[in-house]
Amino acid sequence: MKKYRKQDQILMATWAADCAERVLPLFEKVYPEDDRPRSAIEACRTWVQTGVFRMAEIRGASLGAHAAARDAKENDAACFAARAAGQAVATAHVPQHAYGAAYYALKAVAAADPANAEVTVAAEWDWQAGRLPEGLREEIMSRIVVQERGGRVVVRLRKGEGF
Repeated sequence: MKKYRKQDQILMATWAADCAERVLPLFEKVYPEDDRPRSAIEACRTWVQTGVFRMAEIRGASLGAHAAARDAKENDAACFAARAAGQAVATAHVPQHAYGAAYYALKAVAAADPANAEVTVAAEWDWQAGRLPEGLREEIMSRIVVQERGGRVVVRLRKGEGF
């Protein structure tokens, strides 16, 4: 697993929270009373701002967002948006979770508008890439692969060496 400097991890967490927050309305529109994904993003931002790491809080926020995703399984866009939030906050513990936040955000965008997924996912991928510092951009975005297969957009995360 690649080691990141603390400053890189903070930048990645900020970016992951931004990615998750962009798709959060896809969850909140369907589940307006469920604040678990939003709370996860807020916990991530609190860690970035304060540097205070409490594993029970980070883990609880991440697990809460993922539980919200399971509860939203009948709505793929909402489910993926909640997963993005869970991955974002987990970046405080393991930097590579930032990849998952971006990955799930792209899956949420694709699920929200399947007929236009190729265009909307490409635009979101470009937005994500543009928000990363140059020193992290190539490594991170090269692992988030978007492909068209059988008339639909498929997003996958390429793990492998150094991940």
